[in-house]
Amino acid sequence: MNAAIDPAILREAAGWLVRFQSESLSVSDRADFDLWRARSAAHEAAWARAEAMLRGFGQVPQRIGGDALRGADRAGRRHAMRALAGLLVLGPAAWLGVRELPWREWSADLRTSTGEQRRVELADGTELVLNTASAVDIDFSATRRVVWLQGGEILLTTGRDPAPVHRPFIVQTAQGAVRALGTRFMVREEGGSVRVAVFEGAVQVQPVSKAASAVLLAAGQQTVFTDREAAAPTAADASAASWADGMLAARNWRLADLVDELGRYRQGVLRCDPAVAGLRVSGAFPLNDIDASLRLLEKTLPVRVSRVTPLWTTVGPRAAVTN
Repeated sequence: MNAAIDPAILREAAGWLVRFQSESLSVSDRADFDLWRARSAAHEAAWARAEAMLRGFGQVPQRIGGDALRGADRAGRRHAMRALAGLLVLGPAAWLGVRELPWREWSADLRTSTGEQRRVELADGTELVLNTASAVDIDFSATRRVVWLQGGEILLTTGRDPAPVHRPFIVQTAQGAVRALGTRFMVREEGGSVRVAVFEGAVQVQPVSKAASAVLLAAGQQTVFTDREAAAPTAADASAASWADGMLAARNWRLADLVDELGRYRQGVLRCDPAVAGLRVSGAFPLNDIDASLRLLEKTLPVRVSRVTPLWTTVGPRAAVTN
């Protein structure tokens, strides 16, 4: 049985979590953290529990982390700290209650963990590639072929259906349906919306709302849709599916956006310091070795990658060299 930890110390650990996520800490701040952590076995155990929570989430829950924290006022950060402290006190059973991924994803027909990708050939010859932390259910019947996207991102190249009677191929999401018209396309769940990009052929996007109009996407087009509407088609990035080949291709991306994307492929928190968030980045970054991608950033940009713990990494400005 785990020894009880003083709730006051757990609240302090939650405070450090909030600070690491919402601020750019100085060298002095980091030294203070090291002193706090070394103060007693209970302090070390409190931080170990915080790390375990991060490991269980894969990241800090969206509603108490990330950009929301960085933009929050003092009252908002106090609220976040109380929320985190409550999770630390209550333990793993409580952490599961706030995971963004619903339980149905754990029982899905096919799923991947953080940093994992999986390539599968379906019964009709369709090639399905699941990206990091993704889950789908497969529902093929005599009248239709349905892939239910429960979460994450998938790339599909539809096969020639061997059934004697035509069966439509549909990717179903909570927000609506994506009907393939002989095609290669990508579907990505983004919280309350879904992004669809078409690389070959065409697809039809139909939101759940009966009042919403369907949108037809041709090769080279993409859209984002919710349960109420689908946005007008725009040009799709031809390299948007480069992840299926184990690489992330960035073309003049903001560093903050690149770091957020790389963070999807590793456990823990990977954050970008606001001081360097606007730097522009182009290049190809390996997804099977995120540390190598971070080293590449250090070589090509004026940034430094610092690790507070194995589960908490920050990309920040490189310290100026002084004589």
